[in-house]
Amino acid sequence: MKLLVTVLLAIVLAQTPALAQAGQNKPAETPPAAPAAKDDAVTRINGPGIVKPGTQAGAKPAANPNAAYIPEVKSEGQGMNLLELVQRGGWAMWALVGLSFLTVMLILIFLATLRRSAILTSHYMNTADVLLKKRDYLGLLAISSRHTEAVARVVQRTLDFATKNPHANFDVVKDVAESEGSAQAASLQHRVTYLADIGTVSPMVGLLGTVIGIIKAFGELGGTLVAQKRDVLIAAGVAEALIATSAGLIVGIIAFGFYAYFRNKVQRLISDLEVASAHVIGLMALNFKKREPSRAALEEEF
Repeated sequence: MKLLVTVLLAIVLAQTPALAQAGQNKPAETPPAAPAAKDDAVTRINGPGIVKPGTQAGAKPAANPNAAYIPEVKSEGQGMNLLELVQRGGWAMWALVGLSFLTVMLILIFLATLRRSAILTSHYMNTADVLLKKRDYLGLLAISSRHTEAVARVVQRTLDFATKNPHANFDVVKDVAESEGSAQAASLQHRVTYLADIGTVSPMVGLLGTVIGIIKAFGELGGTLVAQKRDVLIAAGVAEALIATSAGLIVGIIAFGFYAYFRNKVQRLISDLEVASAHVIGLMALNFKKREPSRAALEEEF
């Protein structure tokens, strides 16, 4: 029994150095690695938590040397100011710029001058009523020469003829008043037709600039250019040429719109002028009728 225990102890003591040496040579356990942070670019492109196959999270994709370089295409219209737009439109754009300034100037002038006070005022009409009833033609003639209303021009012209021709028939005086009223009305109508002329000419100028631009674009194309580049140049040339057409249409539409507005306003002003002129002529007719019996009585006395 003792012999058996002694053999077992000897075996255990013989194995103890080998186990100790094996424990020293065993590699140390490494702690589990923390999950790598997701790259912002990958998250933005592929969505959160999605990684392309064959690509580690957080690693940038390697550039492919065999891939073709595709440059960033930027639209030519982005960031273009008004001056660059005019320059790209060609010479027609400068003509349209001049027409647009003329249109704005005419609109401002018509807004300031085409008013009812430019045709007649209550102060002048009341003064004319009083002086006509008093038969003070010379006084009304002097007052009319100092006023700028259109009806004052009619009265001035009529009284000037009547005072210089005291024996003229009333029908002749009435014709003079009507002719002067027609002249004032025609002057108002002719003023606003300038906007209609601009509205007609502007699209034509833009169309002419477009045609010339297209001709120029096709003329610059050479036979040695590749087909893809030729198509790009044609598209760019046509786009630049169409700038003039669009600008001409814009100016023409604005001019025609304001022409329609001022035309209707002029028609109302002409109606007011006709009513005021008829009122003045009616008062003068009453004075002529009162004067005719006295003239007949004087002729009978002699």
